Amino acid sequence: MTAMTAERARVWLWPGQAAYLGPQLRWDLHSTPVHCLAFGVDDAFVVHAPDGVWHRRSALIPARLPHRIEAGAGRMLFHYLDSRTDSAGVRELMAEALGTITATHRDELAVLDHVHEPDELHRFALGAPSQRCIDRRIRAAMDSLLAEPERERDAGELAAEFGLSKSRFLHLFSENAGTSFRRFRVWSRMLRVGAAVEAGASLTTAATDAGFASASHFSDTFRRMFGLSATTLLAGGTQITTAPAITRSAPAHRP
Repeated sequence: MTAMTAERARVWLWPGQAAYLGPQLRWDLHSTPVHCLAFGVDDAFVVHAPDGVWHRRSALIPARLPHRIEAGAGRMLFHYLDSRTDSAGVRELMAEALGTITATHRDELAVLDHVHEPDELHRFALGAPSQRCIDRRIRAAMDSLLAEPERERDAGELAAEFGLSKSRFLHLFSENAGTSFRRFRVWSRMLRVGAAVEAGASLTTAATDAGFASASHFSDTFRRMFGLSATTLLAGGTQITTAPAITRSAPAHRP
């Protein structure tokens, strides 16, 4: 193993988002609660999806799509998005439509050149925001879930706050967020767990404080979402860093 591939794994947490940079791990079949932008930092990787198998250097994998990643040599970068980062705009940066996924990020080389600079990595990976607007009620609901993930707020309660029926609220949420209300609520709790572990909490304490029913509930949920256990991810001293929100603008050198 080279010095490049032996470096300590990193996890960055932004409001509503996260990124992992580190060595290849054994990822089982899983489905993420939000869209996942994946890069093979040192080599291409294989995506196994229900409608095909593709060998690429970068791919955008939709939320809730069952898939498996077979990494090549070296490191992987996973950038987990929520729709407030404008995943529709990110899709426009992908050059290939391959059934359920899209692939080959137009700024692929620039992203890979900035994997150790989270601000620039974020900027190149997401590009400039498009003109798509999220329903203000759904944005407010997402903000509320991220701010207080431990609260047991159900869809009916939030729907009533915005003067909507529960069914209408759930439809709007899925349409605007790109994932279900339930899956986004769990995602907000996962982010809280990561921030608590960074602050020194144990996984068990962090999970229960974030709203998971038990340590086993958290462990099972984590494995279904990411295809491996949280302890495997954190093995070897993975460094977690909470980063502030970043104002998006077009990368300076993009044509």
